[in-house]
Amino acid sequence: MSTKKHICTLEAVKYCMNLVFTAIVLTSSIILIFTNPSEVFPSMIEGVGGAIDLCFKLCAIYAVWLSVLKIMEKTGLDSGLARLLRPVIRRLFKGESAESEKWISVNLASNMLGMGGASTPAGIKAMASMEKGGKATSNMDLLVVINATSIQLIPATIIALHASAGSGNPSSIIAPTLISSTIATVVGVVLTKLFSKDNEDKPTITQKLKMKLYDFIKRIKTKKSTKSKSKNHGGGQ
Repeated sequence: MSTKKHICTLEAVKYCMNLVFTAIVLTSSIILIFTNPSEVFPSMIEGVGGAIDLCFKLCAIYAVWLSVLKIMEKTGLDSGLARLLRPVIRRLFKGESAESEKWISVNLASNMLGMGGASTPAGIKAMASMEKGGKATSNMDLLVVINATSIQLIPATIIALHASAGSGNPSSIIAPTLISSTIATVVGVVLTKLFSKDNEDKPTITQKLKMKLYDFIKRIKTKKSTKSKSKNHGGGQ
């Protein structure tokens, strides 16, 4: 039942995204027809050409980095990374298999070094190994958050963009990127741990805290009620 519900949710998301993109294309086309009719078809052709160019570039990038990941797998370098990051990974991603830990470590290490092309395939493999019964888990939520915030020790892509734009000091972005990405990651991890849960029967940390607070208040009220009764009983005697 949960798998069917998950599939229905995914289909609903896809349907909504299709509606959003269709609305964007139609709205843009209508505005362009009224503002600059002569540019409608040239803009469409240019957009299609740009999309095809981007697809070829992405295919080339992922072909290279998938090869790198395969070399890492054959040489045992991915296992070495997994051992190095295992204490942190086991603390954050509890209950995951050695296979999941291995791909999570490659994903995190690639992100830290600014190698986005390598981190994406590794992240996909990690997600596939963590999936349970076609349903997203709290660990999968956490991996998405960490990838979105992504602590950057060496933001190689941004440095390359700065250098290509003629920056006099392209590496000046390292310190601000490290500080901002670290803060974002810490906040993201804390919020995910507080609010994410694997199933309806398992309470989140916030729900556990609420239950403990409720029990604490209940005990205080019970003690006060007991003391009040004992005083009344003593006064009656």
